[in-house]
Amino acid sequence: MKNIKIKNSIWKNCLVTIAIFAIAAGFCFLLQRVASTDTHVPLIFVLAVLFISRFTQGYVYGIAASLLAVIGVNFVFTYPYFKFDFTITGYPITFLAMLAVAISVSALTTQIKKQEQIKLEIEKEKMRGNLLRAVSHDIRTPLTSIVGSASAVIDNYEVLPDDKKLELTKDIRDEAQWLIRIVENLLSVTRINGSSANISTNLEVVEEIAGSAVQKFLKRFPDVKVDVNIPGEVLLVPMDGILIEQVIVNLLENSVLHGETDRIVMNITNNEREVIFAVEDDGRGIRPDVLPVMFEGGLHTEESEEPDSRRNMGIGLSVCMSIVKAHKGDMKAENRKEGGASVKFSLPLKKEQIYGN
Repeated sequence: MKNIKIKNSIWKNCLVTIAIFAIAAGFCFLLQRVASTDTHVPLIFVLAVLFISRFTQGYVYGIAASLLAVIGVNFVFTYPYFKFDFTITGYPITFLAMLAVAISVSALTTQIKKQEQIKLEIEKEKMRGNLLRAVSHDIRTPLTSIVGSASAVIDNYEVLPDDKKLELTKDIRDEAQWLIRIVENLLSVTRINGSSANISTNLEVVEEIAGSAVQKFLKRFPDVKVDVNIPGEVLLVPMDGILIEQVIVNLLENSVLHGETDRIVMNITNNEREVIFAVEDDGRGIRPDVLPVMFEGGLHTEESEEPDSRRNMGIGLSVCMSIVKAHKGDMKAENRKEGGASVKFSLPLKKEQIYGN
């Protein structure tokens, strides 16, 4: 499998190099018919080398393109045409300068690409670190509660009244459900493997995904009222339906657990380029110091003594952001003027926008 990927990469890079050279040569042939000199030719091929370095991997193709550009300009576009002539006045300096510029451009472009890759890896490691810190807290808290409740029931089974046993058993169930949500979030992270991962998408009906997410949410919070406003026409959006459904569920849960609301409105709108999901509530809103970093993970609320309020809000939101970014979408949050919070995320309507073609 690895050898196949390497061969495919080599073929792709070679085809990119040939295609860019062909375009540059064709453009030069066209200019020959209207231009009185060939001084533009070296500049066009230097530009071609730049594009080759940008759209291929490693130094090899850029440097090889630099050498081929110098030879090709001499053979094809320098008088006498389609013959090598190394006796032209000023040739050594002109073409050595062209070679130096082309190689320098290739090296600089490749170096910039490597720096961008390093920056991306650093961002991925930062995200993983934030998630690990968040997970360590989120898992420890419900596990401690489960062990404590189970121990209380076992050690005092004969003396505890039935209503107390039922209460402790419900606590165990609730904490176990929370652990399941954490595991689902972690599985989502492993599927997307960072914000730049390629994901498998299919055309999904937005109304079905939103409806499924709301139903799943209401099983846990049956007393919360959720209104969904969606356009009349059928919206088909390329997405990983399971992941986007989880994003919506996480946002709905955060509105209840951290916004302390019992009414949520989900507005779904669209334009020519994207569909926008907005989860809005009339709760207490988001603290100003939390807004800039709420999608980075590792955030904890400390204002309430309720167990759910002490839980981490960062892991769910950081996972949501990673999923949306993997779809080439965006996510943002703000406090509403009339009170409460609004969290919005957008998804492109075309597959080409997701894969960057």
